[in-house]
Amino acid sequence: MTYAELRRPYSVEHVCGMVRRVFEGRVVFHDGDEEVAPGVTVHRVGGHAKGIQCVRVATARGPVVLASDTAHYYENVLDYRPFLVVHDVEATLRGYDRLRALAGAVDRIVPGHDPLVMERYPAPDARLEGVVVRLDVPPRT
Repeated sequence: MTYAELRRPYSVEHVCGMVRRVFEGRVVFHDGDEEVAPGVTVHRVGGHAKGIQCVRVATARGPVVLASDTAHYYENVLDYRPFLVVHDVEATLRGYDRLRALAGAVDRIVPGHDPLVMERYPAPDARLEGVVVRLDVPPRT
């Protein structure tokens, strides 16, 4: 948080709110691989930021990996092209291998910020089109 560019994604309110929740005992920290709910695991991937994790969810089509910031866009993980801001480039590239291994298939990796996610997956129903998508079904081709 020393440099303005590193603070940009955060507000003082977000940081204070998180610290407040830690003091209230409402935050659980996970380091490494851990099951946080039945069929839902977190996995430390590293690269983009220290300690960054992805979430793996068991679905009927197999495990789906919610990449979060470990892969911002499809091109990051598919083409091994890291996002512009990374803590450790080599760890980021190793992280893409880890995402692939956790998912078992690249079509079960969901990047954290790619607008294509909304195009590739269907909404649960017409009222939610463009708002949320189902990740438990295969992507549209």
